[in-house]
Amino acid sequence: MFRTLAALVAASLALSACAVVNVSDNTFAEPPRYDTTVPKIEAGIVGVDGETIGLVRLTQAPVGVLGDVKLEPGSITPGWHGLHLHQVGDCSDIGTFKLSGGHLGLIPDGHGLLNPIGPEAGDLPNLYAFADGSATMEFFTTLTSLSSIADADGSALIIHQNRDDHITQPIGGAGPRVGCAVLK
Repeated sequence: MFRTLAALVAASLALSACAVVNVSDNTFAEPPRYDTTVPKIEAGIVGVDGETIGLVRLTQAPVGVLGDVKLEPGSITPGWHGLHLHQVGDCSDIGTFKLSGGHLGLIPDGHGLLNPIGPEAGDLPNLYAFADGSATMEFFTTLTSLSSIADADGSALIIHQNRDDHITQPIGGAGPRVGCAVLK
């Protein structure tokens, strides 16, 4: 009985320290004791039709960046999607998002988390969209910092149509850009 009660208390404490995503208003609720002095960026993610489909939040960690991505139901096709940080904070060319440039920290023939020449600073794990087209993801990268992302021209978070294989050049076979967020 004591072990069961102790396990329940430990689980409850662990859950109370987790970030909560509020689906109804498309925002991130802060976990208890969240340090509001830590630098962070929050931005809306737009889809190929120009409508907001979700939200991204990046938080500076002691070494690297912690990211949260949330997409509303119907946002993208179910399955795996490449996710990258791009060089320019510009999503104004709705539907193609090419004005965001190439990957952050571009390395010739260096794309991919599995690439011995790379990886590039913009390489991130894939995003998985559920059957209803929604997605929730948390990632961590030591390949960049918030100050590099929020430089003079900003950066963009790009969601691709297909899965990134993390080695094929130049974008891992991830295909067209289907989501974009300006990060400044």
